[in-house]
Formats: sequence, structure tokens, C-alpha cells
Amino acid sequence: MVMNTFKAGVIQFNVSMGDVDANMEKALSYIDMLAEQGACLAVLPEMFSCGFDNERLKEHAGKTAQAIDALSAVARRHNMVVAGSFPEFAGENVYNTLYVIDGDGTVNDGYRKLHLFRLTDEHRYFSPGSKIVTADTAIGRIGLLICYDLRFPELARAIALAAARILIVPAQWPTPRAMHWQTLLRARAIENQVFVIGANRTGADEDLAFPGLSAIIDPWGQVLAEAGDQDGVILSELDMARVTEARAQIPVMTDRRSDIYG
Repeated sequence: MVMNTFKAGVIQFNVSMGDVDANMEKALSYIDMLAEQGACLAVLPEMFSCGFDNERLKEHAGKTAQAIDALSAVARRHNMVVAGSFPEFAGENVYNTLYVIDGDGTVNDGYRKLHLFRLTDEHRYFSPGSKIVTADTAIGRIGLLICYDLRFPELARAIALAAARILIVPAQWPTPRAMHWQTLLRARAIENQVFVIGANRTGADEDLAFPGLSAIIDPWGQVLAEAGDQDGVILSELDMARVTEARAQIPVMTDRRSDIYG
């Protein structure tokens, strides 16, 4: 039975470049912390297991299965949905893949990042995904985006039309564009009348700093919880009735002109 009211949590921390063991230790500790506060969902940042250690991606991808097993075990122990992005090696390609693990430890189909960020040469190291993915879980259907995907409203709308009531966005979004991060998270929530959960990292990689500012936003664009720039967790209760309420009061989905613009 899908839950209509539950607590959702976000984890943000300074991802240690290339150190899978250290990053997993942090992640598991924060998941335990959220579990103690009654969270039913935990969202981790983009590429949290190794960062964008691009020259060693295949090596790190070789540890992804073991990392997912560890997350599956903790998800099952806490009866919690857990989501995070890892490098995935398939054939000759490496993907930035977001996995959602259900409360019984089941691993849902991974979402491979569709839009690769050319400003940091992601397209040189990763292959793009080729499909939109939603994950059906004990807390409902979750739509999946990763970082740069947030700039493409078409993707978020397609996910919302596929009956997802929550969008999650793991990210490594940098400080110079922090205002864009905050604005786009709220915009995707308001225009699609869904909950949006953004999990950003903190700290810095060489010249690039990250502001944190992870957030949980309701279908009206209200920020229910927002982190600062320090490592830690945020938590908020999500009431799915807010989605129904927003769509009843402002019937955006009903009034769409799909006959004109698809």
C-alpha cells in the first residue's frame, strides 16, 4: 500500500574525490541518522560514492555493485527508500546512474543521466542515457533527474505526466550558480505541482566550490526544508494530498494544450 504521508530526508556532504570507502561510510552514517528521525526516504548527492574522479571511473564503477548492496541492506534494515547516483559501467560505456532502493531492499531500474554537462567535460567521460525513468516504491512513484537535467523542463513535465508525485534531483551544483539551483528546484515544483527534493553536495574540488543548499519543496513552491553549506541532513513531512490540492485549485495538467505543443 502506497503511503500518503511520510517523512523525507536529504543528505549532503563533502564528497571525497575517488575515496569510495570514506564516502560510503559517511552516507551510511547519515542514513542511520535520518532513520532515527523517522525518515522513509533518503536522497544522496550525485556521484556521492567517488565524485567526478573521471580518469578512474571504470575502477570506481567496479565497486558500485558492492556499494548498492550496502545501501540495500541499510534500506531493508530501516524500511526506508534510499536513492543516490553512481558510476555504472556497461559494455564499453560509463553512465552516471541514479538508483532507487525500496524499503525491502529491492533495487529499482537505474536512471542514466540524459543531459551531460559540457562545461565540465562530462560528455568526454560518460555516455548519455536514452530513456525517462520513474521508480515505483512503497512511498509512491518517484521521478528521477540528475543535476543538469533540472534545466530541462520537458523532462520534469514528462515525468509528472507519468504520474510521479515526487521528483528527486541528486546534484553536484556549484556555488557560482547557486541561485539557479534554488530557482529551478522551485520552478519544477510549481509548474508540475509535485514535491521536489534536491540533494546537493558541499565542499570543493580544486577550483570548484559547492554550496549545499539541499532542499525539499512542496507543490506550491514552498520550501519545507533547506540546508546551509555544511554537511548534514534535512527532513520534512510530505503529504501527498498537497499534490491533489494544488492540481484542483490550479488545474494546470487539465488545461495543458497537448493538441498544440504535445
